[in-house]
Amino acid sequence: MDLVTDLRVALGVDNVLVEPLELYLFSKDASLMRGEPHVVVFPQDTTQVAEVVRIAETHGVPIVPRGAGTGLTAGASPTVGGIVLVTTALDTIEIDADNRTAWVGAGVINLDLSRAAGPYGLYFAPDPSSQSACTVGGNVANNSGGPHCLAEGSTTSHVLGLEVVLTGGEVVILGSQAPDPPGLDLKGLIVGSEGTLGVVTKVLVRLLPIDPEVRTLLMGFAETAGATTTVSEVIASGLVPAALEIMDQRLIVAVENWLHAGLPVDAAAMLLAEVTGEAEGVDSQAEVISTIARANGATSIEVAATPEHRELLWKGRKSAFGATAQLAPDYYLHDAVVPRTRLAETMAAIYEIADRSQLTLVNVFHAGDGNLHPLIAFDASDPLVSERVYRAGEEIVAVCLRNGGALSGEHGIGVEKRDLMRAAFSELDLDAQARLKEVFDPSRVFNPTKVLPAGSRCFDYGGVRRPAADGVWV
Repeated sequence: MDLVTDLRVALGVDNVLVEPLELYLFSKDASLMRGEPHVVVFPQDTTQVAEVVRIAETHGVPIVPRGAGTGLTAGASPTVGGIVLVTTALDTIEIDADNRTAWVGAGVINLDLSRAAGPYGLYFAPDPSSQSACTVGGNVANNSGGPHCLAEGSTTSHVLGLEVVLTGGEVVILGSQAPDPPGLDLKGLIVGSEGTLGVVTKVLVRLLPIDPEVRTLLMGFAETAGATTTVSEVIASGLVPAALEIMDQRLIVAVENWLHAGLPVDAAAMLLAEVTGEAEGVDSQAEVISTIARANGATSIEVAATPEHRELLWKGRKSAFGATAQLAPDYYLHDAVVPRTRLAETMAAIYEIADRSQLTLVNVFHAGDGNLHPLIAFDASDPLVSERVYRAGEEIVAVCLRNGGALSGEHGIGVEKRDLMRAAFSELDLDAQARLKEVFDPSRVFNPTKVLPAGSRCFDYGGVRRPAADGVWV
């Protein structure tokens, strides 16, 4: 039988899409890169995922795991065709309130998990801006973060175990509820591997108790450097807030144009800070932040007066990317990380790159952990502008790396940053990662052409290590 027939027998006709329009809808994620899938499948459980893997290996076609398609680096774009395996039907939630954990399907929407845990006084800490749409499986794939991961850590800090389908359709459980299980941390290898080592079907997550009190501060600054210095000094004081987020003026105006949340549109930058805990503690922490902000030239300081006001402010922060539609039809961004103490100089360099390239750039970022999100608004239908955009993007990443940063803080590598990996890793580093890929995926079926650039795998030639030829395995 052919590929589609085998898949229909295994999954049912309704769970296998082959019509051109259907394929087009699943030909890309939220990035700018589109592929051409041969078929899109919707397995209903782990057994069916395992069967898809076996069928793919039999026919020699790749699998691209996909959640909600909110990824920003083309990690879920089928760049070499094959099967797009959509996990959204894997949406079970089994909460263990006594242990503050839950087994959840890879297709569970991030925000739905916290809503389900809410009646138990619990929540799931990672909260990407796309949390109302993105899936837990996608969060695991990219080790996603979010505004409230400053104090609690990104997704990897909240994953205790994984159910994964590996080569040959083998289903394994990695990790457990034990806080420090013996043996190698294979779970840690899967988190952040972007679907290149296997297909995650279930996740054992750690849930946290909802804090009794919250204080959310909105601060405006006459200069961006004042906001970034405030962030560094808050952390240096020994205080680690739940969130420290910065947005620059152009983006403040874009958000305020439709949200009308009372954002400081006259400020060069705004800092959104949040502290949680008991009432006495959060009040004193809010005062510490306010004092530091005033010392760094804050022009306005406001504390959200009601839960509704707090939600409105966070709606503005998490809708920032969408607000850029007022500036241009498309956007391109990176999520490189720099040390907090280098934020001011890095931001100045990024603005200089954009101005020199005659591009419209806005900034919104997780300032507390130095995770930048410089966003270039442009029209992708203009190839000349697109060329300038991509060139500026590479310059921005280079500046972040020179300033002691990392290539990605939460969006992953995918295809977008794949060819920049050599700027961040040595030949030996890439070879070690390629060897791991070979161990987990000897048949080269899982999400090929992603993360590692061609030639990452090295061979020995008379004692001299040289990159393998392009396309040897990726």
